[in-house]
Amino acid sequence: MTVLGGTPVVPGVGYGPAYVVPAGPRAAEPHDGPHHADAEASLAAYDLAAREVADGYLRRARAASGDAAAVLTASAGLARDPGLRHAVALDIRAGADPVAAVQAGVDRFVAVLADLGGSMAERVSDLRDVERRLVARLLGVPEPGLDLPDGPSVLVVDDLAPADAAGLDAKRVTALVLRRGGPTSHTAIVARQLAIPCVVGVAGVAAVADGTPLLVDGAAGTVQVAPDGQAARARAAADAARRAAVAGWSGPGRTADGHPVEILANVADGASARAAARAPVEGVGLLRTELGFLGRETEPTVAEQAAAYGEVLAAFPGRHVVLRTLDAGSDKPLAYAGPGGEHNPALGVRGLRLSSDDPGLLDRQLDAIAAAAAATGGEAWVMAPMVATVAEAEGFAARVHRRGLKAGIMVEVPSAALLAHRMLQVVDFLSIGTNDLAQYAMAADRSAADLAYLTDPWQPAVLQFVAITADAGLHARKPVGVCGEAAADPLLACVLVGMGVGSLSMAAAAVRPVGARLSTVTSQQCEDAAEAALSADDPQSARAAVRALLG
Repeated sequence: MTVLGGTPVVPGVGYGPAYVVPAGPRAAEPHDGPHHADAEASLAAYDLAAREVADGYLRRARAASGDAAAVLTASAGLARDPGLRHAVALDIRAGADPVAAVQAGVDRFVAVLADLGGSMAERVSDLRDVERRLVARLLGVPEPGLDLPDGPSVLVVDDLAPADAAGLDAKRVTALVLRRGGPTSHTAIVARQLAIPCVVGVAGVAAVADGTPLLVDGAAGTVQVAPDGQAARARAAADAARRAAVAGWSGPGRTADGHPVEILANVADGASARAAARAPVEGVGLLRTELGFLGRETEPTVAEQAAAYGEVLAAFPGRHVVLRTLDAGSDKPLAYAGPGGEHNPALGVRGLRLSSDDPGLLDRQLDAIAAAAAATGGEAWVMAPMVATVAEAEGFAARVHRRGLKAGIMVEVPSAALLAHRMLQVVDFLSIGTNDLAQYAMAADRSAADLAYLTDPWQPAVLQFVAITADAGLHARKPVGVCGEAAADPLLACVLVGMGVGSLSMAAAAVRPVGARLSTVTSQQCEDAAEAALSADDPQSARAAVRALLG
């Protein structure tokens, strides 16, 4: 038996035959595409194809919810991207047919994104999916898609396009193994929402033959190739029984000795909020408000925004909802905001920084949040992403407080963690975004498979920043929570609570596993686990040390 290692993403054990999806070809080999009367007719054909592809993504987004809907909406924006259209139009007017023009335009954009690195490089697979669908439309053939296995199988793939990831069926995919990708890739995010055991960045899995039995441990990050069948089935059955028992956890969040821990939900829209409200959560720790902005040519009006936020607040009467202001820029560009063409967008004008040149963008969003809170009677807390200085936090808090709302900031820039005690002098709460915090603390692209070991939230340096922030909250007697993907790891949740984190916000699928795990340990055990993790030299030894303490 061979054991392959990768980065754990979604805990759980899955067993079944490998369903190996070969690396996808180009959208189409270079060839003579459809012929049109002139360049304008060719461009009109491209515009029609782009609308159809974008509409297809949006139809899937409306049928999905939460992170899956956000990923699909962003891809719709790529299909309608004016920069891509401009590149295609130049080639068409130079004599290229629409198919060749699309391929050349996407190639140029892919080269730019690959050179930029960071979160922008993650968009390459998304762009290639847009290319395949555009070419299919231009050729008059069905758009490509992933054929799922007929029976329960372990899906082995390089990476998945957004539309394919959102269409995964947990009944037919017992586990997901990615050759590439990171713990915050689009595929990983959707797998987490669907609660499919997932390991990414698995070296050596390319040599696995289709149909080979695999046992995937999404908590340990291991893939056993051709294990003993009886033992593997027993492990998978035991995990299924554990998950069934966990499904009975009904809250509220607290340790075995009664220490309270707020268990909150991450949501993206009204539909995902209503679904999350059925889980044993005490509110929303992260509403990603950018879903209403992505894929649009113009900014949504105050009324449009207020209606969207009101749906979420109405789903949680008597419980607070934390709304993150617009987190755009970097890998989520807007047609009407931001400088565009930045050399390193991940370190550029994104998040709160967008309001430096356009303060009205933030003011209109805050007006919409205040209006939604007034209309629903909901308790709205508002936090800003990408805050790096105390002055930024103070200016943001003043604008939020003027509207009678609670103000907080995301701790995802290392400077914010180091100055957490001073940040809490001007804001009401802090929320730690471990995804970006790991990326910036470790100077590693969070979407790069070969750097996934650096952006692992169990990295002791990342945990040190979390501990500093949590300690500042304890001294200031103000709430500090975690809303990054780290909160969805039941074992790591115990460590975070031991550091002094008071709330954990996660995808609804992770609520019961995390809550049930916390209910089995005491607050002292959590503190011991935190000390063990912080003393470790690497993520693997940190996990092992905590498992030895907590079982």
